[in-house]
Amino acid sequence: MPRIVLFGATGYTGRLTAAALCDAGAGPVLAARNPITLAALVEDLGGGLETAVADVADPSSVRALLEPGDVMVSTVGPFARWGAAAIEAAIDAGSVYIDSTGEPPFIRRVFEEWGPRAEASGAALLTALGYDWAPGNLAGALALADAGGAARRIEIGYFLTGGGMGGMSGGTRASTAGVMLEPGFAFRGGRIVAETPGRRLARFEVRGREREAISVGASEHFTLPPLSPGLTDVEVYLGWFGKLSRPMQIGSVGLAAIGGIPPLKRGLAALTRRLVSGSTGGPSAEERSGGGSYVVARAYGSGGGRLAEVRLGGIDGYTFTANFLAWAACAARDGAVTGSGALGPAAAFGLERFEQGVAEAGIARA
Repeated sequence: MPRIVLFGATGYTGRLTAAALCDAGAGPVLAARNPITLAALVEDLGGGLETAVADVADPSSVRALLEPGDVMVSTVGPFARWGAAAIEAAIDAGSVYIDSTGEPPFIRRVFEEWGPRAEASGAALLTALGYDWAPGNLAGALALADAGGAARRIEIGYFLTGGGMGGMSGGTRASTAGVMLEPGFAFRGGRIVAETPGRRLARFEVRGREREAISVGASEHFTLPPLSPGLTDVEVYLGWFGKLSRPMQIGSVGLAAIGGIPPLKRGLAALTRRLVSGSTGGPSAEERSGGGSYVVARAYGSGGGRLAEVRLGGIDGYTFTANFLAWAACAARDGAVTGSGALGPAAAFGLERFEQGVAEAGIARA
């Protein structure tokens, strides 16, 4: 049977994913750069798991992780800094590749740069299969299906409920800080266009209360248009920031200006790396248990009328990410992925199976 190789297993998301894979009976190969922390993780998980030492500084060590038919799961973030080695290894091996990134610039590279190479090698690249951006992919795909091909525009909003996610992990903070200095994008007029993160503001009704959200680049901009050929605009919004949404929208203009001046961008990026490190832990199980997720997708026709709306709700983002990565890896190992190149989850698994997987991971129709 093909193996599931979890690269980045000793980081915060990696540990959660390793536990979810073990709960699913998958017996993953755990890979990271430090053999001591790997051994401690195996002990924490009850022992009996294979480990491998690999470091992104030595891409050949990452390539050596994979054998024919293996599934690569990468939780090595920030992906803009550390993610290339794993995806390059999967392309070379013709493997199924799955990752937890939410970083728009990395996602764009997957679809525009690595996707064509993967199609040629027979590899399947499934990027952003965590809370960023799998639930919105599902809500959007369901809304498009309900619209019956008549949709021309779709809006997707992500919100936190309860106690949120119990605070961000170090990896999430580092990824978010890096993303704000990079060019954004959206799908408008039937094509991917440059757009500053936070340029647009939208309002969504969430459990009887109107909440604001700011626009972001996401995987939905690439994955939803192939599902509905008449679709011309895809808008994705984050509603994590509450009353800070409008100030963040204003602040994004200043960050975009800095990002356009190379010396200033390099200096601020260097400062960010010093102040915001990567894998430094995250919310505890108790903190995560107090949080929840809510996702809304709204499809509109050519005249601007709303054709369909889908609402999803469930557990916190970190727990969902680990559970869904484990589900997707097991499904890929069992041959459930259809196609090669850069794929969206609805296309790769089929909409019905995809909805089942998201539900099993903890988020379902609200």
